Amino acid sequence: LAGYKLDPEAVAQQALDSVSDSTAAADLVINAITEFYRIEANYDGQIADDVVRTLTKANAESLDVVIADSTAHQQLALRSQLVLALIRQLDTFVDRFGKAVPDDVLEALDTLEGLKGKAYGEIILAAEEKVREAKVPSFDIRRADLRAMLVDPDTDFFELSKSSTLSAGVDLLTNLLDDEDEKVRASALEVYTRRVYRTYSVPSLNVEDIDGRLSCSFEFEFADVPTADRVTRSGFTSVIKDVGQFAAELPDILNAMGSTLSGDAGPVNVLQIGALSGDATIEELQSAIDANKDKLNMLGLRAITVLVTQGKKDPNYYSFPHCDGFKEDPLRRGMRPTFHHLLELGRLTDNYALERINAVGRNVQIYVGSEKTARRNAAQVVFVRGITHTPGLTTFSGARRTLLQGLDELERVQSNSKVTLQSSSRIYLHSLPEVEGSTPEEVAAEFDVVVDKIKSRLAKRLLKLRVDEIEAKVRVKSVDEDGNAMVVPIRLIASSMEGEWLKTAAYIERPDPVTGVTREFCVIGEGKDAVCVLDPYDGANIIQTKRAIARRVGSTYAYDFLGLLEVGLIQEWDTYSSSLSGPVPSTPTNLFEAQELLEGDDGELVLGKREIGTNKVGMVSWVVKMKTPEYPEGREVVFIANDVTVQSGSFGVPEDEHFFKSSKYARENKLPRVYISCNSGARIGLVDDLKPKFNIKFVDEVNPSKGFEYLYLTDDMYKSLPEGSVNVEKVPEGWAIKDIIGTSEGIGVENLQGSGKIAGETSRAYDEIFTLSYVTGRSVGIGAYLVRLGQRIIQMKNGPMLLTGYGALNKLLGREVYTSQDQLGGPQVMYPNGCTHEVVDDDQQGVQSIIQWLSFVPETTDALPAVRESSDPVNRDVEWKPTPTPYDPRLMLSGTDDAAGFFDKGSWKEYLAGWGKSVVIGRGRLGGIPMGAIAVETRLVEKIIPADPADPNSREAILPQAGQVLFPDSSYKTAQALRDFNNEGVPVMIFANWRGFSGGSRDMSGEILKFGSMIVDALREYKHPIYIYFPPYGELRGGSWVVVDPTINEEKMTMFSDPEARGGILEPAGIVEIKFRLADQLKAMHRIDPQLQMLDAEFDSTDDTDNAAQEAIKEQIAAREELLKPVYLQAATEFADLHDKTGRMKAKGVIKEAVPWAKSRTYFFYLAKRRIAQDNYVAQLKAADASLDSKSALEILSGMCTADWEDNEAVLEYYTSNDGAISSKISEVKTASIKVQIAELQKELGE
Repeated sequence: LAGYKLDPEAVAQQALDSVSDSTAAADLVINAITEFYRIEANYDGQIADDVVRTLTKANAESLDVVIADSTAHQQLALRSQLVLALIRQLDTFVDRFGKAVPDDVLEALDTLEGLKGKAYGEIILAAEEKVREAKVPSFDIRRADLRAMLVDPDTDFFELSKSSTLSAGVDLLTNLLDDEDEKVRASALEVYTRRVYRTYSVPSLNVEDIDGRLSCSFEFEFADVPTADRVTRSGFTSVIKDVGQFAAELPDILNAMGSTLSGDAGPVNVLQIGALSGDATIEELQSAIDANKDKLNMLGLRAITVLVTQGKKDPNYYSFPHCDGFKEDPLRRGMRPTFHHLLELGRLTDNYALERINAVGRNVQIYVGSEKTARRNAAQVVFVRGITHTPGLTTFSGARRTLLQGLDELERVQSNSKVTLQSSSRIYLHSLPEVEGSTPEEVAAEFDVVVDKIKSRLAKRLLKLRVDEIEAKVRVKSVDEDGNAMVVPIRLIASSMEGEWLKTAAYIERPDPVTGVTREFCVIGEGKDAVCVLDPYDGANIIQTKRAIARRVGSTYAYDFLGLLEVGLIQEWDTYSSSLSGPVPSTPTNLFEAQELLEGDDGELVLGKREIGTNKVGMVSWVVKMKTPEYPEGREVVFIANDVTVQSGSFGVPEDEHFFKSSKYARENKLPRVYISCNSGARIGLVDDLKPKFNIKFVDEVNPSKGFEYLYLTDDMYKSLPEGSVNVEKVPEGWAIKDIIGTSEGIGVENLQGSGKIAGETSRAYDEIFTLSYVTGRSVGIGAYLVRLGQRIIQMKNGPMLLTGYGALNKLLGREVYTSQDQLGGPQVMYPNGCTHEVVDDDQQGVQSIIQWLSFVPETTDALPAVRESSDPVNRDVEWKPTPTPYDPRLMLSGTDDAAGFFDKGSWKEYLAGWGKSVVIGRGRLGGIPMGAIAVETRLVEKIIPADPADPNSREAILPQAGQVLFPDSSYKTAQALRDFNNEGVPVMIFANWRGFSGGSRDMSGEILKFGSMIVDALREYKHPIYIYFPPYGELRGGSWVVVDPTINEEKMTMFSDPEARGGILEPAGIVEIKFRLADQLKAMHRIDPQLQMLDAEFDSTDDTDNAAQEAIKEQIAAREELLKPVYLQAATEFADLHDKTGRMKAKGVIKEAVPWAKSRTYFFYLAKRRIAQDNYVAQLKAADASLDSKSALEILSGMCTADWEDNEAVLEYYTSNDGAISSKISEVKTASIKVQIAELQKELGE
């Protein structure tokens, strides 16, 4: 398993041949499977480079393990074949060892199902099938149970035929057709016939023995056709002993059927022949049928089905339909007689060439369909089609259960090598039980609700499996115009075929009375005249083609992101509602609306709609109105997206112009701007019309390898070109080409000019509005710069950001250095370097992250913060408390299950976690108020500098970074976060706990001074409240205090501390070394210690000439001092520490208040709430009178306020209850200011 190269089949057989008992064989198989899983579990879904790095770190002392695992993984294909061979050998386990496969082997096989990659598809399917086979009750047990039901006199065969519990036993009934009990045989045939024809009305059914053959004659009609229009059809089933006698017995069977028929209704009747044993080829069956074709037509047969029992296995079915000239239909092979009709397979075959793939469920069929087109790369569709006997498909729980079964089948088929990653998936479910007590209109309305819930709960799987259509057919009990019972077939469709993701529609079907195939349907709710023809499944339209292109690059079609946003919004409301403990607000209607920004006749953008897929420019944008928990009335956001299906999403002049105008629209309206990036960089091109027209002037016409002098055009060719398309110079041959200009835009430098234009626009947008970028698929060149210029980036794990592709770099380096784009710009590069804020697995998760980020951002740049209701009480204590020892700072913000943290439960979300790990930044809510947060890592972290694949001598470096220290990357991260928070309009909590900056030579050369200074710049420019708080046992010292001191921005910054925190220049131990050295400690000893005082007195009283006595006393003093040094060093340290405590900081005015950690949540909530209101009033006062500064405006407010100005809750209450009075005051100030301005103008005019 570690890189061998032997024949897998031979190895598997020899391995099992070499063991003597079942225990040893089981151990051998288990060890092989366990070893395979051990290695592949590391690589499954991971980037190989990351796996190797992790393995290297874990096995630093034994790199041979890493080499062995890597070698083994590289030979995955061969090792997979070995495991498959071993699994196949389990079929011989009973024959070899006389025992069934042990449970521990099945448990080992179960672990293989944990692998998700497509490379493991065959193994997963094989293991799953083997486990499933082992869990099914034995054939004999199931047969005995079914037989007991048939002989039970209380069994109602009609009800049994409709029972959902019979699903697994339908084909088992055929095994009872040769039972020794005649009654059992007859009962089995009756129940089987009623079950297979359960969707039909069966007026009569008769089981009898005809010429020694068990036979069943029955009449049936389509139940979904009005009684007056129904065509009565006849069916006949005959059971023969041996299929080898099929040809001999067929004429007699046809005669027997003829004796039961009356009238001639054309080809509407059916014949089934069951064979209890034997074997026959399809050719032999076909030959017998062809020989009797005239008789078949005379009997009006529409289809013949031959059933051959296979002992304990499911029977074989062969169908010979009239429509194909009674030729055997491979598509219907293995299907019961009515299955083809129930699954509506006839609708598929007109436009698709179908290949059937094995399904797990007996009532499910899976087909891979390729369009019957002449073009290359025909669109592929995976059709999952099934019937269900379980009622409740129109309820959410029933629909979810049934759909999950379909998705499970679809999940399995993804492992099949015949299924491509670009395939579209369509699911069809036919519910056979009739729906009672509901009208078609009620069923349709319920379907809309069910689909919305399904889209919300199962969006991730639906997107992963590329489900573009879900179709359900339900049967509603009703009566026809004459009052006779009938079934109304309702078709419920959730389709993305026209662009909108899984848009619902519902129709009443009108089937043909003869064929049962729907020939027309009308939209429910639009009256009887809304009739349409139901065409066969269309081939891929332009939207499906574009979806396939987008999926090929690992992304989602641009317009489909609107559907993802709607689903994400539903999920956000579900999450929000479930978080509330009190009355849950109802989710608003019309949650999501999108209007596209289209270019008008004057070149300006206007809001409108157009048919999806008709855009000619590879850049699209929308103004989206979303009703969110923060803004239930709705908020607007501008979304801009590359359309990767138009010239690979490249940036040409039209794309640049559209991007520029859309971004400008967002800025002018002060709206958030989200950019969905999937592109191939600036568009490149040549003047293709000129390619077949130029000639080459060679140095030597006979020997072209000597080179050429110039490219030229003949005189006639030059004159045929549009004027100005080339710059030329006259030469003997014609005209030498000096410059190729062309007549079309967008093939060269003009695209670069456009790229510069939108780069500048994005930079400006970041400064003026909220900008966010989502990278999906790939983002190249200017695309990569645009997302970085927007600063905030969410990156899909398969969405690299590149400047140059790896292939081009390999050519430049002259060797194969890089093996994937991910090595250059994947998340493993962009997340640790601070470009990417968050990494997501897929586009649905990416959209969800976009919505979550927007929830922290106000609706416009000048609006107040976006507050949402919270069920987490603001007046509760903060239960999770920091410790004196290193801890995870995220826990004090988010809390744990047992101890609540600072922010509202479930609201904390970290960003930029891969970069500058000694600082933690993120966003959370405090009583519903969105806040930015910066906290400090107290534990040792590691910074990894990867090796450069282009330099063979480079090595990966792992740099340890101590906790509570600012390094270059964490300083930059802090400054970057502050700039981001500022543009988002949120207040910030800085949980300060730094001992200083790292000042070693590496970090000094790493620009620690530059990045540390950037923190000051960011704080000085901050326009919203900043609260610096020292948490328990936290400390702020030296340079780290300097860069966050409130005097940097006194209007917005305030500092607070927990009573157990500290602040100072140096740590106490350092201060003692400088300001309370040993000499000072000795003085304190002699001043305080009685023994030393006594010794000092004794020394002073001795005669100066008594040297021996003095020496003895000195020795005692020295011994006493040595004994006291440790405790006095502690006392000195404590003395220094007392200078750093909160009491002194408060007394010196460097902090505003000492706030206990347990009460900090309540304190800062009211402070933040007060400041939001207060800063809003201050801004209005300053706008009313330009001569006012913030201090003067505050004096006006404090003069009006009757509450204690230092009591945040009381002041907030005053603001809330006196908003009208304050607004009146603002109007007075504005009036007075205008009067002053008028007086000054009059004075100037007078002068």
